[in-house]
Amino acid sequence: MKILIYSYNYHPEPIGIAPLMTELAEGLAQRGHEVRVLTGMPNYPERQIYEGYRNKFYCTETINGVRIDRCYVWIRPKPGLVTRLALDGSFACTSFARALVNGWRPDVMLMTSPPLAATVPAAVLRWIYRCPLVLSLQDILPEAAVHTGLITNKRAIQVFEALERFAYQKATAIGAIAEGFVDNLRGKGVPAEKIHLIPNWVDVNFIQPLPKQNSFRDRHDLQGKFVVLYSGNIALTQGLETVIDAAKLLDHHPEANQIQFVIVGEARAIEKLRTYCRENAVSDRVMLLPFQPREVLPEMLAAADVSLIVQRCNVVGFNMPSKTQLILASGRPAIASVPAHGTAAQAIRRSQAGLVVEPESPRSLADAVLYLAQDPERADHLGQRGRQHATEFYSFEASLDRYEQLFQSLTTRSVSVSVSVSVSAAVGAIAEDGSPASLSPSANQSKSQESQRLM
Repeated sequence: MKILIYSYNYHPEPIGIAPLMTELAEGLAQRGHEVRVLTGMPNYPERQIYEGYRNKFYCTETINGVRIDRCYVWIRPKPGLVTRLALDGSFACTSFARALVNGWRPDVMLMTSPPLAATVPAAVLRWIYRCPLVLSLQDILPEAAVHTGLITNKRAIQVFEALERFAYQKATAIGAIAEGFVDNLRGKGVPAEKIHLIPNWVDVNFIQPLPKQNSFRDRHDLQGKFVVLYSGNIALTQGLETVIDAAKLLDHHPEANQIQFVIVGEARAIEKLRTYCRENAVSDRVMLLPFQPREVLPEMLAAADVSLIVQRCNVVGFNMPSKTQLILASGRPAIASVPAHGTAAQAIRRSQAGLVVEPESPRSLADAVLYLAQDPERADHLGQRGRQHATEFYSFEASLDRYEQLFQSLTTRSVSVSVSVSVSAAVGAIAEDGSPASLSPSANQSKSQESQRLM
């Protein structure tokens, strides 16, 4: 198949959707499909165009058998509603123009959401190419942003809600990453046959339960420490101040001497946390590090005794942090400081890979850390369960199979519909020439319905 992946985020961005779409594209290419990616200039999470991609409107490169068409995006370091609209709008415009001039017609398109604005050009391209459009739903906007207070303007909310309805309507199929997403979509009237549960994955060959004593610990003087690791996006929805406050609570605990918190994230966010530590007289029990290269990720995760998943109380229940699968695959226990009813909490309970504690509660988090530090056998057992669950339910090959099968079923259906319409048109033409053949009213109606399904 010829597969076009329409994703704002892609390699070399280190976290979030980018690694997932990169693995998917390269996995499909390795299976013999012709894969192209339409994406923006890399900028996340620093929100600055990466060195080597600046001052370019378009550029094309081929990496691991995948052709990548990169497009200009208007980006500013400090996110806000206006800057986000400008970013999404710029990508929608430049990517649409790029898709039109590359002279390549896909058999199927996969688009990631967010951003919502790009669903408009994707829908137009679907009509032009006459191909199925699969929406890979990584977050449900604007609901998630409204719930956390990121969007409060009523007019903006109405616009985003209209875009959301448009996206669900125009998509041929929707890939939902968690059961909470499926329930949310059905509650909004999306037909069940359109929804396909395809969880995000982890490459269990790349992320493995490696030895705890490794070069990452050596570089950061962590040998002999009980390491509590948070690595990933640091935004309003996380509330990493809870982690720092929990660390401070342990400063005077007699059995917490060897506990070391390590927070790894985007440089600007790390500096804000560093300021928070100074203002609250937090000891060096908290180590703050910038993002590490992706090749360091397996050793960094393995260096942890416990890994953290952190969310604020007001995060919507269906939100599923992508780090969850990475932690499980690493064979280390998780402490999830997340809403009890949410998808992240359900994943940890289902896997039996860790503890779920009250969000934004430093005391609950500190107690959970101390509990696992005092019972290393229990911690190891939880980590082993997580690894087993990751290999059984979050394997990359299983998710790749699901996407490939979905694409094949949709393209087969599309070809069948096209043939049906062509045959109907031919029969109609014969009838007009005076032959005995004729189309009944029901056949004409069927022809019209089939034509509409292509739109």
